[in-house]
Order: sequence, then C-alpha cells, then structure tokens
Amino acid sequence: MYDVSSPTYWDESYRSGRTGWDLGMPTPVFQRLAQSGKFQPGKMLVICAGRGYDARLFARLGFEVTAVDFAEAAVKEMKSRRELNVSLEVMQADIFDLPFFMSEEFDYILEYTCFCAINPDRRAEYIHSVSSLLRRGGIFIALAFPIGSRAGGPPFVVSPDELILPLAERGFRLIMREVPVDSVPGREGIEELLIFKKK
Repeated sequence: MYDVSSPTYWDESYRSGRTGWDLGMPTPVFQRLAQSGKFQPGKMLVICAGRGYDARLFARLGFEVTAVDFAEAAVKEMKSRRELNVSLEVMQADIFDLPFFMSEEFDYILEYTCFCAINPDRRAEYIHSVSSLLRRGGIFIALAFPIGSRAGGPPFVVSPDELILPLAERGFRLIMREVPVDSVPGREGIEELLIFKKK
C-alpha cells in the first residue's frame, strides 16, 4: 500500500521512472500565458514543481521563483539544472507546512498535477495553504487535471468546482476559465485552466 502523503512514495517514483506526470518540458499552456505579457514579473511559488520545467520558464522571464517539491530526488534534479542569471530558489518541503513561514509572501502560485497528487481527504488543507501563501491581489494559476471519472490514483480525479467553490468562499475571484487548445497529447479535454485573483 502506498502513501502519497509520504515523500518516500514520490522518491521511489522518480527513481523507478514512474513519472507519467512529467512532460519533459515546460507546460505548453503555461508557456502561452508566460509569453502573453498579461502577467508582470513578481514573486511566484511553483508547488509540486517536479524537475522544474515550469519554474525555470517563469524565472527566465524575470519572475522571482520559489520551486517546492516533496521528493528529494526531484529537488536534486532541479538543483542540478540551475541556470545563471535567473532568480530561482529550490526547496524540499511539504506544501502543507509552507504557510507557517511564508504567509502571504507570493504574488503568484502555479499549480499543475499537485492537487490531483495529494490525498483527496486533504484538499481542504490545500485550499487553506494556497489562500495563506498568496498576497492580497495575488494570482493563482491552476491547470486542473485530470477531469472526468476514474477510480483510484494518483492522479486522483479533479472537478474544477473543488477549486472554484472553496476559493470563492475565501474571497478569490475567478478571472479566467478555459479548456485549453494547447494541452499535450493525451490530456486534451480532460484539463481546464482556472485563474483566480485573491481579493
């Protein structure tokens, strides 16, 4: 029996090559957003950052990025791929512990394949963490995946309303919602881009 709340499970996944969530490149949807010019550089937290493709994408564009992952193997890989002249801090940490020392520190939080990886019983805690870490006026960018119906996980099935409704209760406004046309092959139609602003 595996425990997704333990870093051991994720370390073993990396070491054994069971990393189906890893695209091997920045997420195309995030590339489009990053290059759109709609988001001015600021302090960004990338949660469950994996090998850091998306974190490096935004760091290259002038964002001050903190990339966090639970797994030691992922963090070591991120650190080994550091680039010069970008602002990128890499941390091994549990996202549920971050609000204790990073309260309202970030202008942006970036989410992809994190919400679907945690134990579904902890989703309320996840919402609390996102709300606590983001500054007023901050932006939460979430690519919700996988949407639909399937048993088991990870990834555990996600409904966009599991993000929209509890975040609305915490004063977040949904400012963009779309089914991306640039999803990677195999994920078309089963992910949804949601962008929120914290009031």
